[in-house]
Amino acid sequence: MTLTQRVADRSRPSSELDRQLTRELGDLTTSAPFQPTGPGEVRGLTEDPEAAVSATMIALRDDRYAVAIGVGEVFLTRVTDPQGRLAVAADGAGMHYGHEAAATGRSIERVAVRVCAADQQSAAEAQAVLKLVGRIVSVRSEAEWRVVDLLIPGARGQQKDVAAQLGITPQAVSKAVMRSLWHEEWDARPAAATLLQRCAEHF
Repeated sequence: MTLTQRVADRSRPSSELDRQLTRELGDLTTSAPFQPTGPGEVRGLTEDPEAAVSATMIALRDDRYAVAIGVGEVFLTRVTDPQGRLAVAADGAGMHYGHEAAATGRSIERVAVRVCAADQQSAAEAQAVLKLVGRIVSVRSEAEWRVVDLLIPGARGQQKDVAAQLGITPQAVSKAVMRSLWHEEWDARPAAATLLQRCAEHF
């Protein structure tokens, strides 16, 4: 996965935003952790399609990053750089498709997500679903995020606790959840993960 900052014309990418995104992605299951690889660019590897969906939604929050996903076999080799630091080198079809996705991922589309794989149909379907779910995430308001950031998917009876934490009424929490399409987002995430997995089945 390659995550590229969406910056205005003549603006410089923020290295602090890259570091912030890296911290937000730190708990996801990865084969190689997400880390900054250049100004305005963060990359990582995962074999878990659900982790890939989560990374996509985190990156799309507030329309901060364009997301490029390459699906395919990847070979990892541990190497030591001239300073004696251990690094991981990656090669294989997955890297090729990742570079292909990144090369076309800097678009001006409202939701910038690209998926590339040998199975082009499954890649297109995964991309379409990620764009739809990503649209929900990218336009969510700050007030809505204050509510949904405190929610745990699948848990019951949370809204009263969230209301107490925020000092608002349960009805206000319920309205924020409805406006934010939080339930719809989490209902659709498994479909995106399934389609990414289908891409991976055609190496």
